[in-house]
Amino acid sequence: MSATLHVKVWRGGADGAFQEFEVPRRESQTVLDVVTHIQRALDPTLAYRYACRVGMCGSCAMTVNGAARWTCRTHVDKVANKGELTIAPLRNLPVIRDLVTDMREFFDKWARAAGQFRGARTRADDFARVSPQSAERVQADAAIECIGCAVCYASCDVLARLPEYLGPAALNRAWTLVNDVRDAAQAERLRAVAGDAGSLSCHTHMSCTERCPKNISPTAGIAGLKRAVARAALAGEL
Repeated sequence: MSATLHVKVWRGGADGAFQEFEVPRRESQTVLDVVTHIQRALDPTLAYRYACRVGMCGSCAMTVNGAARWTCRTHVDKVANKGELTIAPLRNLPVIRDLVTDMREFFDKWARAAGQFRGARTRADDFARVSPQSAERVQADAAIECIGCAVCYASCDVLARLPEYLGPAALNRAWTLVNDVRDAAQAERLRAVAGDAGSLSCHTHMSCTERCPKNISPTAGIAGLKRAVARAALAGEL
């Protein structure tokens, strides 16, 4: 193992360029450790995001050697290519500066996919009871752990071609709600994901499933939405 890492880091906005740094190699070093060393010891103007450092928040996601990753859970030993790292902002999102992207359109698409729970009960009603073994609950459980890190969004080749596409995270969220028997906005949600920018635009490349740090398969959820949309269309409900 070499004593140093040769690191290229994106600087500036969308029209920026890579800047090169030499960073000491450490045992059990993460990519976030490398970025933090650059900001604290070499160039304090470097802009990047992080919060928890333990894979709970997802805010440290960046593109590392061409693939979107959580940098706090990505060890240098697993990704360094002959002692070299290339670190860039997430793809498919506007770059604010350096490694920081504008997440507004990512979360706006959750809203466009009707990603908010809409219940029918009031505080005066008894709690709804859903069996953990029910088919709907099992489907929702498989997709519910998304933390909105946008790794899947940055990995999606459809978004690179069709920026208005809702994307795997928003559609995955819609799928969890389609399987929530308490939700009262099912028809509205299926209409939201049935358009040209919705579930039918997914080409099943599987990039989102391959890269998801939470081992969720947005591809499977989107396939479920396609089936639900088709059934609703045949029933005249859309």
